[in-house]
Amino acid sequence: MRKFDIRKLKLRKVTIDQINDRLLLINLYMTQALTFIIGIVWILFQRQNPILLLQFPKTLNFLYWGAGLAAVVIVVDLLISRWVPEEATDDGGVNERLFRNRPWWHILVLSFVVSVCEELLFRGAIQHAFGAYWTSILFAAIHVRYLKHWIPTGLVFSISFGLGWIYDFTGTLWAPIAAHFIIDAVMGLIIRYRRES
Repeated sequence: MRKFDIRKLKLRKVTIDQINDRLLLINLYMTQALTFIIGIVWILFQRQNPILLLQFPKTLNFLYWGAGLAAVVIVVDLLISRWVPEEATDDGGVNERLFRNRPWWHILVLSFVVSVCEELLFRGAIQHAFGAYWTSILFAAIHVRYLKHWIPTGLVFSISFGLGWIYDFTGTLWAPIAAHFIIDAVMGLIIRYRRES
C-alpha cells in the first residue's frame, strides 16, 4: 500500500470552463452539505433546537413576506440585467453553467437545497449571534464570484439584509427560505428558458 504524501499535493486555480458539469454539481452539493452541517453544529452550540427552528408555522403568512421580497428582488435583478452592461454584473459564468442545460425539476431541487442549507446557517445560526447587518456582510463575502463587481455584491448584501429582516419580522426561518427558494428558482428558470437574442 502506497503512502499518501501531502507535499505532493498541488493546488491550482481553475476557471468555470475547466470544470465539467458533474464536478460542478458535486462541488455545489458538497458545499451545501458542509453549510448544513456547520449550521446545525453552530445552532447546537448556541443551545437552540434545530427541530424547533425548522418547525413549519401554523399559518401561511410567512409566504406573503417571502414571495413579496422575492418579487422585489426579481424585478430589481431583471431591471439591472436590462439596463446595466453585462461586464458590470458578470459572475464568471457560474449561474449560466449551473442552470442553462439543467431540467426544470433539477433547478427546483437545487434551489430548495441551497435555500434550506444557506438560510439555516446564515439566518438560523449566524444572524442569531451577530445580527442581520454582519450576517449580510458575511453572506456577500462568501458569494466570491460576485465580489469582482460592486453592483452584484451590493445586490447580494441587500438581498441578505432583506432575508434577515423578514426572518426577524415573521419569527420563522421558513420566510427567508421561501424567498431564497423563489429567487433562485425563478432566476434559474429564466436562465434555462431565455431565448438568446
